[in-house]
Amino acid sequence: MFYEIISSFAFTATVRLILGFFLTGIIGLERSSWNKPAGFRTHALVGISAVLVMLCGEYLSEKYAMDPSRIPAQLLSGIGFLGAGTILRNGANVKGLTTAASLLAVTCIGLIIGAGFYALGIVATIIVYFILSYSYILFSRLDHFSIFEIEITIKSDNNEVVKSIEKILSERAIKIKHISNNEVDDEVKNNEEYSEKTKVLKISGKYSNKDDNNMNEIISEVANLEDVIKVEEV
Repeated sequence: MFYEIISSFAFTATVRLILGFFLTGIIGLERSSWNKPAGFRTHALVGISAVLVMLCGEYLSEKYAMDPSRIPAQLLSGIGFLGAGTILRNGANVKGLTTAASLLAVTCIGLIIGAGFYALGIVATIIVYFILSYSYILFSRLDHFSIFEIEITIKSDNNEVVKSIEKILSERAIKIKHISNNEVDDEVKNNEEYSEKTKVLKISGKYSNKDDNNMNEIISEVANLEDVIKVEEV
């Protein structure tokens, strides 16, 4: 009788559901510790839902001879909408991609547990947790770069001014990727310092985050140059 109970579909389904909740909840706790938009509850609910979807597919397969992969396939397509809700964009910066990826990971872990492949689900949880919690140790040793773009309005098309700007940036170990001349806007044309020779330089480049660079200081230094009317970060 005990063997019949533990081998029944209801018992194995319960074990899978609890294990899925435990494993995906661990990843959710890690996200909660970083105050991410999707934390313990979201990850645990997504993980349990994935287990239920897999169990539903298995149940329908046994009872109605349906393809057990049809429902899980629809879940993987739909989880993208939930993940997209955690992604925030602020200008060139994008936040929430890792949390969205972790939601996809717990979905797959839930499907694995729901399919009964416990060992792989546990190993996958350990790997995902390690990536989320400790990968920063590796990446902190690598050199990271920030991209910048500034617009500089100068009184005249003077090569000396451009050379002075390049010198300031090079002293800060900033690599210039592109410099272009642009037409001045109406605000500059209304300025009393405007002349036909007034130009707008658009400079883009990158610098290492390991260097002690402060863009406000750089902009102030460039703005103090002779013949510079205005400097602003794009």
